[in-house]
Amino acid sequence: MEEFHYQRYVLVFMLFLAIFSAFALRMCLAVSITVMTKQHKTTKIDPNACPDLDMDDKTDKGSTIVHDFDWDETTQGLILSSFYWGYVLMHIPGGIMAQRFGGKHTLGLGILWTAVFTLLSPISAYQGPHFFMFIRFLEGLGEGTTFPGLNQLLAQWIPATERGRAGSFIFAGIMAGTIFSSAGSGLILHWTNYYWPAVFYFFGLLTVLWFIVYTFICYNDPASHPWISQKEKDYLEKELGGLSRRKDLPPTPWASIATSYPVIALVVAQLGHDWGL
Repeated sequence: MEEFHYQRYVLVFMLFLAIFSAFALRMCLAVSITVMTKQHKTTKIDPNACPDLDMDDKTDKGSTIVHDFDWDETTQGLILSSFYWGYVLMHIPGGIMAQRFGGKHTLGLGILWTAVFTLLSPISAYQGPHFFMFIRFLEGLGEGTTFPGLNQLLAQWIPATERGRAGSFIFAGIMAGTIFSSAGSGLILHWTNYYWPAVFYFFGLLTVLWFIVYTFICYNDPASHPWISQKEKDYLEKELGGLSRRKDLPPTPWASIATSYPVIALVVAQLGHDWGL
């Protein structure tokens, strides 16, 4: 049972929650926007048919859902996609930041940044769709450092023999966070009589709570961890070849990376995967 006190397992669990929180923040708008804005119908009416009762804005309790905004489908699409405009811009800068400052703060502060702007989403939405897009863009910038910081921490803490299992558990947070956010947003809307700001407040505050715990119990590398056992230190030093984060790294071979067939194959595979999300 002693092995379950190993600090690398604590880190793996907190990284799972990091990915869980990041994707919950990312996806909560997808459900909320159905209540925030009016739905524009494009169906044709048959004048010879009996009129259909308009029940789209009725709840199961008979009350009427009040939509605060009248955004067309194009505007809704731009709002939903604006997150990814910032997200894609920060991956390479996020990797550089993780190398220079370590993975802990690169990942943690990025997710906290996203949580703060998620909490500001209700206020920004009332300022108009363009300002809301800008806030979503800033959310994406923050979350763009998540995976660079995560990979840096895995390299510093997890031996190659354990990295596959650890990575599988951590990345399961993607689907877990997506499912929890989608289902949870619907339940929150139902329980609050469709008060949509509650969705953003719930997931934003939940992530801030995660960040507070993460800040106090997770560290950049084993050498800087105050509670790690000597047994785990010896094991990681043997498996990883060192306990401290290297700061004298050689220049990044960008040309070799960009022309590497395995890298190109991974990019294409990831593009195909994300296209279906």
